[in-house]
Amino acid sequence: MPESASPPPAQPSPAPVGAPARPPHVRTSARVAVVLATTPATRLACAEGTLADRLIGQLAALHAGPVHLITRVTPVAIGAEVTKATDPPQSSHPAQLQPEPQSQPQLQSQPGLPPPPPVPAPRPAVLVADPATGPPPERTTPAPERTTPAPERTAPAPERTAPAPERTAPAPERTAPAPERTTPAPERTTSAPEWRASASKATVTASRGTRSGGLPGDLRAVADLARSGAGPVAVLPGDLVAHTEALALLLSDPARGTGALVSSGYAEGDPELPPVRAERAKVVAAGNSFHTVSGPNAAFRGVLHVAEADLASLAEVADELADLAQEDRLGDAGESEVTALLLAGLVRVGVPVRAAPLGRLHCERVTTQPAADAAMTRLAEVDESHARLQAAIKSDDGFSSTYLVSSWSGHLVRAAARLGLSPNAVTGLSVGLAGLAAVAFSSGRRRAMVAGAVLLYLSFVLDCVDGQLARYTRTFSPLGAWLDATFDRVKEYVVYVGLAVGYAGGADVGALGSDGIWAMAVAAMLLQAVRHMVDFSFADARAEAGAAGAGGGAVARVQGRLDGNTAARWLRKIIVLPIGDRMVLIGVTAALFDARATFLALLAWGGFAFLYTLTGRIARSF
Repeated sequence: MPESASPPPAQPSPAPVGAPARPPHVRTSARVAVVLATTPATRLACAEGTLADRLIGQLAALHAGPVHLITRVTPVAIGAEVTKATDPPQSSHPAQLQPEPQSQPQLQSQPGLPPPPPVPAPRPAVLVADPATGPPPERTTPAPERTTPAPERTAPAPERTAPAPERTAPAPERTAPAPERTTPAPERTTSAPEWRASASKATVTASRGTRSGGLPGDLRAVADLARSGAGPVAVLPGDLVAHTEALALLLSDPARGTGALVSSGYAEGDPELPPVRAERAKVVAAGNSFHTVSGPNAAFRGVLHVAEADLASLAEVADELADLAQEDRLGDAGESEVTALLLAGLVRVGVPVRAAPLGRLHCERVTTQPAADAAMTRLAEVDESHARLQAAIKSDDGFSSTYLVSSWSGHLVRAAARLGLSPNAVTGLSVGLAGLAAVAFSSGRRRAMVAGAVLLYLSFVLDCVDGQLARYTRTFSPLGAWLDATFDRVKEYVVYVGLAVGYAGGADVGALGSDGIWAMAVAAMLLQAVRHMVDFSFADARAEAGAAGAGGGAVARVQGRLDGNTAARWLRKIIVLPIGDRMVLIGVTAALFDARATFLALLAWGGFAFLYTLTGRIARSF
């Protein structure tokens, strides 16, 4: 059995030559959520109807975009447009999601009956991947239910007479697979009414679909969807019982990058928890029933989010896995392992995958009704609102940010949310406090310097709160991110000016100004400007090289080992002098000494931090 190795330092592979063109009518710039309702557990009961209904409702609450449903049972009440994919073994891409004008009658009990009334808008679209096995027995029961709407649809009826003869041909194709599905047949006869009953409260509207015979067809449906989409794609199993906030860790991430939901620790032998190895918040190896992982330290929870930039790789990986499944070359991998197979494939081709830790939240797959009930009970045991607040506060920030701000800033976040303040408004308050701190520093008097230090600290607290509030309320915007990054520099430099003005008012004027204070202020500004230039240019270069989650050689391995030691990790964070530690350094030195001592400390510590960071960046580039 192959081992899922660390990803090579390579860019995501382009879409394979000959890939089908993207249909213009399905192109979208929004995220698409694919729900794999392919196991019987997706129809287990819960307060919202079925587990699939519950998951779709959660996706709607998170504004996850159109929902595409892949299922083994035709949801007749949803009225999806269905496209057939027969998965012949002689073709490598048999499941092409091409819309058919005759697909709508397939959702009726008889070909001649009119289509069911559409579900009221606004609702997202649904993609249905339904096997071409055994539908005729299921659809005998709904026939009487459709007799009443027939007279209301007398006008469209003649339009549907032409496709009826065309539907007679597929009937023989379904006779052969019918014996293979004799056992599940009773489940499917009862599931059709369940879909009809839940259609009125479902949060999705059908648009088009495909019929697949199992794992190969499911993978090809995902591949085609990845090619036809122009936004991120989230793939989730329909038998999932999870906190909404757990799904938000991936689906509400403003970076919209490729990531997987993982939990710490790994219980060997649990097929519902595929093993992964995570290093520095990246999934570097992923396993399933076919792929093994050496040294697993986490478990994959089934939720996969793929960024727009990695859609070509997702399509290629899904197609390759579909070919292997068609040829029975995936060992014991079953139909419930679609997301685990996709994750392992993406990691193996070098796509950087962020490991999103669950923390105290729950996200698990179930197979029986007692297991589903027990999982629901575990969800209720967690204060999801508190967990949402904790998730909004960065747990791996700088030393001062973690211990002097984040330890109590959650109270301010809740208060700001209750008052209806936007993150940009909090950013404005932070800038105002920094301006007042600069004015206090400009006086040069001791009491004013102490007051300036307190105001600067409060300004930094609000600087942290604006981002926490954005994550807590999920009100992200490019403008907000730009304002936050820009005003961080503006506030710092305005404080430098205030310190220099205050010191110059009580010092003798020399060749370089008041005891050289202006030269030191300009030098401190230039040093910080160069540091930020190096940081941002290095990050952009790594992103363009496709090495954001790979490589670094021996330096990265040493850093990974150091991060495993708590003291070493905090020491490294303090050395680089992030903005929080700089604000504390400025406030303490200004309150206890004077502006000259502040600038000397900034130049000495900042210069060492710059050399340390620059050396590490150069070493990691090889």
